Amino acid sequence: MDLESNFEISRTAEFIQSRNFTRVALQFPDELLKYSTKVVISLRNKLGSVVSLFVMADTTYGSCCVDEVGASHIDADCVIHYGHTCLSPTSALPAFCVFGKAAISISSCVEKLSSYFQTNDKPILVLCGLEYAHAISQIKGALVEAMPNAKMEVHFADVLCPIINPLEDHRKPYGIRGHLGSCSGNTLDAATGTRYSIGGLIWDLPGGRKMEDFLLLWIGPDNSAFFNVVLTLNGCEIVRYDATEDRLLTDVSQQKRILKRRYYLVERAKDANMVGILVGTLGVAGYLHMIHQMEELIVAAGKKAYTLVMGKPNPAKLANFPECDVFIYVSCAQTALLDSKEFLAPVITPFEAMLAFNRRSKWTGTYIMEFQDLFNSFPLELSKQPEEARFSFLKGGYVEDFELQGTCSALLIPLLIEFNCY
Repeated sequence: MDLESNFEISRTAEFIQSRNFTRVALQFPDELLKYSTKVVISLRNKLGSVVSLFVMADTTYGSCCVDEVGASHIDADCVIHYGHTCLSPTSALPAFCVFGKAAISISSCVEKLSSYFQTNDKPILVLCGLEYAHAISQIKGALVEAMPNAKMEVHFADVLCPIINPLEDHRKPYGIRGHLGSCSGNTLDAATGTRYSIGGLIWDLPGGRKMEDFLLLWIGPDNSAFFNVVLTLNGCEIVRYDATEDRLLTDVSQQKRILKRRYYLVERAKDANMVGILVGTLGVAGYLHMIHQMEELIVAAGKKAYTLVMGKPNPAKLANFPECDVFIYVSCAQTALLDSKEFLAPVITPFEAMLAFNRRSKWTGTYIMEFQDLFNSFPLELSKQPEEARFSFLKGGYVEDFELQGTCSALLIPLLIEFNCY
């Protein structure tokens, strides 16, 4: 492995020096921790002894998020985040994300893509895992050479600038920080058409086009970033190129079945009386506002709410709260989807909670994961909800949600739970 290139030593040092940071936290996921010593030595050779470097080896929550809690323990000025990232905006600390450079065979990739594209008549949008961002320009150029006479419409998503600055207003969309390699910090405006952004990727659609008109090609593994794309853009046909196994997968029906299960969990949540709010992040901008919004939503629905802070949730931890009928996991877009089949109670996302506990909300097929998109799409209305009976698919009959709770205020019990069981 080329340490200088893969860990962007020079660019990281430039970021630290340009902002005069003196205490820097280096956040490594488990799989990259073995390189931490060499990275520290390389950075120290460029920064000297003026800058103090601290390695964070275990994150408080998901490793894709910037661990502001861990960094605050050593009073860090900024965080250098290595490996897979969701690029969620931070609350207090600036961060620089090093995506890494996963191995990929450009020639083999282009050969498989060009063969498949020739059998497709839809316009194509190419998305990728951020660890493959380094190869996208080469793939794009090689595709043009491989199909010089093809009359295909192929669009490539751009990658956002890896510099994250704390978001001042978490209720507004955090905008676009600039393209990779052009981190000016200025917001870019789409001249025409519609602008989309997901998981650190950004693209514009031509005027009059919809996402459903496009075939999506994902270059990368079958991970949380891919699931986020599948759910958010569930109206599109999607194929995936697995660079590790060097094969093109055209059947992603198994991933799309997740959407059906999520709808089932929404129906289960509607019958809940006691709801636990799991705090899955203390760094993503807007998390506190989202927690308060969930509490108000639950109260307005005539239910009881408990707020729980316990680090990374697992079945053993949540089993300590058998009175909770459902849990809401307030986390970043890529860690919010917990597979709760082994849990005693289902775990849903804030978006699913808004569908379940707001009688006026209807699921149109759109799936929203980002906090800022939720704030804009579902402004909380605490007006009195309809008191007529609703039909419960699970109980097979009509139920009165407000029969007992309608005249009493729900109980809000903030709890701080620290478990170390794994």
